[in-house]
Amino acid sequence: MAKRNPHTGSRFDDFLKAEGIYDEVQARALKRALAESLSESMETTKLGKAEMARRMGTSRSQLDRVLDPENTSVQLDTLIRAARAVGKVVEIKIKRQAKAA
Repeated sequence: MAKRNPHTGSRFDDFLKAEGIYDEVQARALKRALAESLSESMETTKLGKAEMARRMGTSRSQLDRVLDPENTSVQLDTLIRAARAVGKVVEIKIKRQAKAA
């Protein structure tokens, strides 16, 4: 008899939680969206990395970490400076979790 998959019919979030990787996946998805948004803003304003780093008051290597979608250890103040450098602001919301179905 074939072994039944315990995740069949469950939500993807439930699977990630069961695997113990939900928070990591959420952090990576959020960082990817932030990095893509900053990169797009840099392209739209024709802002190069050297000028972006100068506006942020940081190094190009620090900017590279901000723009790296896999690097989730960037500090909030650095993200705020990056957003400001391209004429944007960072908004953060903490919402109630959706109840499991």
